Amino acid sequence: MKPTILIVDDERNTREGLARALRRQYRILLAESAMAALEVLKTESPEAVLTDLRMPGMDGMTLVKRILASEPKPVCILLTAYGNVETAVEAMKCGAYDFLTKPVNLDRLEVLLKRAINTRKLEESNRQLHQQLDSKYGMEQIIGTSSVMQSVFDTIRQVAPSRATVLIQGESGTGKELVAHAVHRLSPRADNPFIAVHCAALADTLLESELFGHERGAFTGATETRKGRFELADGGTLFLDEIGEIEPATQVKLLRVLEERNFERVGGMQKIEVDPRLLAATNRDLRQMVEEGRFREDLFFRLNVVQVTLPPLRRRREDIPMLLHHFLKEFREENAKELDGFTAEALDSLTQYAWPGNIRELRNVMERMVVLSRGDKLSLRDVPLEIKEGKAPAASSGSLKGATSMQEAEKKMIMQALSDNRSNRTRAAEQLGISRRTLHRKLHEFQLEEY
Repeated sequence: MKPTILIVDDERNTREGLARALRRQYRILLAESAMAALEVLKTESPEAVLTDLRMPGMDGMTLVKRILASEPKPVCILLTAYGNVETAVEAMKCGAYDFLTKPVNLDRLEVLLKRAINTRKLEESNRQLHQQLDSKYGMEQIIGTSSVMQSVFDTIRQVAPSRATVLIQGESGTGKELVAHAVHRLSPRADNPFIAVHCAALADTLLESELFGHERGAFTGATETRKGRFELADGGTLFLDEIGEIEPATQVKLLRVLEERNFERVGGMQKIEVDPRLLAATNRDLRQMVEEGRFREDLFFRLNVVQVTLPPLRRRREDIPMLLHHFLKEFREENAKELDGFTAEALDSLTQYAWPGNIRELRNVMERMVVLSRGDKLSLRDVPLEIKEGKAPAASSGSLKGATSMQEAEKKMIMQALSDNRSNRTRAAEQLGISRRTLHRKLHEFQLEEY
C-alpha cells in the first residue's frame, strides 16, 4: 500500500502540481486551507503533511502545532516562498520535520519524503514494540523481535509469578541483569526490594559478609552490626551476578541458606529467617565447572530450577538495527546532536560485525560514534576501524565456524584495553565491562599473564 501524503496550499496550481509529481509513489490528499486540512485529518491518517507556511486564516506553523498535538503524528514539512534562517529555526521548534523553499526542488522533496516516512515508520515500530513489551512483559528495556528473544520473553513471563530460582546464562554484555529486573518487576514481589550482588567484584571473605552481614567485632574494622544482602532482600528478590566466580567455601554456605532458609551473620550465633526469591547469573558453563569439580553439583541443581539463556548478538543479527537506532536516539538526545539515522553503508558494517562484547559493546560504540560524529547521518567514516575490519567473524546461519575468530577478537579486545590503560588491570576491566577477577581468568585463559 502506498504511503499517504496530505498537501495543504491555498494556491491551486501548487497543490495540483505537487500532486502530479508525487502521485506515482504516494496516495495524495488535498486541502486548500489549514481548516480544510484539519477536517481531512478527522478521517484520514497520512504519513506526511506538506503545508504552505503563509495561508489566509490559520498559517502553516499553527497548523503543524495543531497536527502534532494529537495522535498519530505524521511528519510535517513546511513550504514557503519566503525562506530565511529565522523561519527555518521556528519551523523546527514547532515540530516540523524539515523546511523547503518555493519553487520546490522535486528531487530534493522526493528524497526528503522518503527519508521522513522511513524515520516515522521506525519510530512508530519502536513505540509499538516498547508499548507491547511494557504491557505484556514489563520488559521495556529488553529490545528484540527475533524468534530467540521471543522465546526468552515467554520464559520470563511464565516464570516471573512463581517462587522458582532462575539461572540466567549468557555471554558478557547480553543483558542478564535486565532479565533479572524484568523477572522481579513481573513478580508478586515487585513492590519489595531488588538487591543485586556482583560476586566477582568482591574477595571471598568480603563476599560472605556482604551476603550474610556481620556482628559488631566479628573482625577487624567491624565497628557495628551490619545486615547482609539476604536480609535486605527479605520478601523481595536477591540477584547474584557472576555466580560462577564464588569460592567453594562460600558455595557451601549459600547452599545451606537455600536449603534451610536461615543463616547466621558473620561472628553471630542467632539464626535469622529470610524469604528472598533468588536469581543468579553467569557467563560461564556451570555444568562443565561441576564436571571439573570447581562448582558444587548440589548447588548447581538448586540454582538451575528454571534456566533462561540469552543469545549473543551474533545469534540474533536481525535485532541489531533496532538496537542501533535505540542507542542512537539515547545518545543523540544526551549529547544534543542533530543526527538523522545511518547511511546504508554504515548500517551494513555495524550489522555484519560479530559484536563479541554483545549489547554492552554495541552501546559503547554507539556513544563513541554519536559524540565524534560530523555529519547529519552516521556514515561509514564514523564507524570505528576495528568494527569495519571485524566483519570476518559474522558466520552465516548460526554456524560456529567463527568460534576461534570470536576468541581471537576477545583476546584482541583485552590486549587493547590493557594497552589503552597502560596495563592497569582495574581500569582495563572497567573499560571492558567485566570484573577484575574475570579479567585475571581471561588473562590466564589466553596466556596473557605477562600483560
